[in-house]
Formats: sequence, C-alpha cells, structure tokens
Amino acid sequence: MAKRTFDPNRLTFEQGVERIKNAVRESGLDVESRIITSKDEGVEKALKILEVDNVPPGFRKWQLPVYMACESQLYITVAEPGAQASPHAHNDGAGIRFIASGSIVYNGYELTAGDWMYVPAGMEYSFEVGRYGALMCYCYCCSCA
Repeated sequence: MAKRTFDPNRLTFEQGVERIKNAVRESGLDVESRIITSKDEGVEKALKILEVDNVPPGFRKWQLPVYMACESQLYITVAEPGAQASPHAHNDGAGIRFIASGSIVYNGYELTAGDWMYVPAGMEYSFEVGRYGALMCYCYCCSCA
C-alpha cells in the first residue's frame, strides 16, 4: 500500500462545495430550508460520504454537510445551566454552532460536546442550556455583537 501524502490544498473551495452538494443529495438532507443538527436523520449517511482521506497519519476528518460561502465572524460563548436563548433569527446570514463542552437542548435533541447546529439565514430558533452549562463556538455570516 502506497503511503499517502497530506496535501491540505488538494481541492479548491468550489470542489469542496460540490462534494457537499453531492452528499446532501445522496443522503436526502434538506439543508436549505431548515435548521439541521448533528443528530438529524440523514446526517450520519452524509458524513460517511464526506469522510476525507487526505489527512496526516493518526487523524480522521469529515466535511460537514453544510457550507457558508461568506465572510464570517467567530464567537465563543459560555452559558450557565438552564439559561435560555429566546426565539430569534439571524437575518443577515447563516451560522453554525459547535458545542465544545456541556450541552444545549434544541428541538428535543440534547447537543453535547462535538455536536453542531447549522442555522440558515432568517430561520427562527431557540434553545435551553443543559444542566452543566455549555461552552460553544459560533461562526456567523453576520455580526451578533
């Protein structure tokens, strides 16, 4: 078996987007008109399709079945147990939230460390922080400051 060489520049951004679009189509996900999370039906199938073999030894990597072709801003949030984000929308752009520790509850799913939530622009949502609080990283195509 030939040894693979790690090349982080192997695909262009546009080629990466095509991989995502193909995986979304093949897995039956609806990523344009609703919020999706790492817990949603079809996501595991999409992630299997989007597994990347172009990684250094000892790593595994997947593209997520969403992308944001925009300028973005990053945020880190620490939330207390039981805190609630009331219904709101980010009208100027999509966003993605990664749970680093603790948990949040959205739409009956408890999202814990390693889970994520993609929110298309203008989609209203709310969530409640789990009993141990949460540490989250957000990437928005808008400014939420």
